[in-house]
Amino acid sequence: MTTASPALFIRPATVDDVPLIRQLITELADYERLSHAAVATDEDLRTQLFGPQPAAEVLIGEVDGTPAGFALFFHNFSTFLGKRGLYLEDLFVRTAFRGSGLGKHLMAALARIAVARDCGRFEWSVLDWNAPAITFYRKIGAVGMDEWTVQRLEGDALHALAAHEVL
Repeated sequence: MTTASPALFIRPATVDDVPLIRQLITELADYERLSHAAVATDEDLRTQLFGPQPAAEVLIGEVDGTPAGFALFFHNFSTFLGKRGLYLEDLFVRTAFRGSGLGKHLMAALARIAVARDCGRFEWSVLDWNAPAITFYRKIGAVGMDEWTVQRLEGDALHALAAHEVL
């Protein structure tokens, strides 16, 4: 007996998806052991994703009609290429749906968006301990940028630098 493949569907998120997006972010934060850092509210997401100047876009992935994952992305810019790029901030597939092909479908949808928008590259970061994700990314052809390290300013350090006056 052959089991039918699940029906996979990728769609752009709408403002009505805000509670779902926040729930998926919460699940991702739990998986990444970063629950303490996930403080975004529905209102934050509504304003930043669907307000007058959206900061990012979201794709919702469904398996057999059930919301099963998401990808949140935005554009950056490469001065060397003279083109914008597509940056994937978050990719998450709920545990019950891993292995369904949804992750690859989400990545392919993002690649199509990058090509259609004439992006010079498509990139993202992954936690160094997340071996399943790294293996997945290598299988789809991604190359690690090991010579680069991420740098970040936030909280007090960000505000202190912003308050610095140049003499």
